Amino acid sequence: MPNAVQSSTRRTCQACLLAAGLLALPLADGPALADLPATAAQMKRSVVAVGTYMAVRQTQKQPRGTGFVVAPKHVVTNAHVVPRKLDEGRRETVAVYRPGADNRTEMRPAKLVAADREHDLALLRFEGGALPAVTLGRTADIREGQWAAFTGYPLLGALGLYSATHRAVVAALAPIAAPVGSGRELTPEMIKRLSAPFKILQLDATAYPGNSGSPVYDVDSGRVIGVINSVYVKRTRESAIKDPSGISYAIPVDHVRALMSKAGLR
Repeated sequence: MPNAVQSSTRRTCQACLLAAGLLALPLADGPALADLPATAAQMKRSVVAVGTYMAVRQTQKQPRGTGFVVAPKHVVTNAHVVPRKLDEGRRETVAVYRPGADNRTEMRPAKLVAADREHDLALLRFEGGALPAVTLGRTADIREGQWAAFTGYPLLGALGLYSATHRAVVAALAPIAAPVGSGRELTPEMIKRLSAPFKILQLDATAYPGNSGSPVYDVDSGRVIGVINSVYVKRTRESAIKDPSGISYAIPVDHVRALMSKAGLR
């Protein structure tokens, strides 16, 4: 009986402490964050670097950003990662890169299939065998405050072809261009965005050069919900901020679906 009384008393005390806010409940994000290593490992199989290749230049391989496989031989990245003009006379080509065996870099020639300049997205088709494709989510399912992550190749020139995963929170679904105090503050980019507005994902995370084109995905399901694009968006949302804000942005996944549909995929 004493044990039963002690157990009952302990439960009563815990209930009182919870009511008073003095006993913390287990963190709600515990299970989700525990799933991130497994989800990130799966995502890394579909993440590639995107750049150019030219056999006759001093640095043959020049990765410029990140991309991810959306169909067996197709990759999505930011349009600004893909050069508008290649040196065809010297046989320069778009290429995707991924780590290979024995610390070697695997290079695959690729071609631009379709581009959405308004949302800064590009779809490439690469040569060689198929790679695992990601699963795409839907913009309507994104919730402000949800945990997310993105995997890509930050600071490619300094860190090399080693993918990194960063944790993030979807802070807001916000307009592409922020409001300004007066017309004098408007830039040409802002005017263009305001003429055809759309919403972007605002993330509590820091993306680095090289992360452009990285997939943003739900931690639990691994479904891609957006594409990192800080360079393109910051010019319109943070034009008045001189120093980096620590905020990153992503293009919502529905625009990826629209680009794929334009190219006859899915």
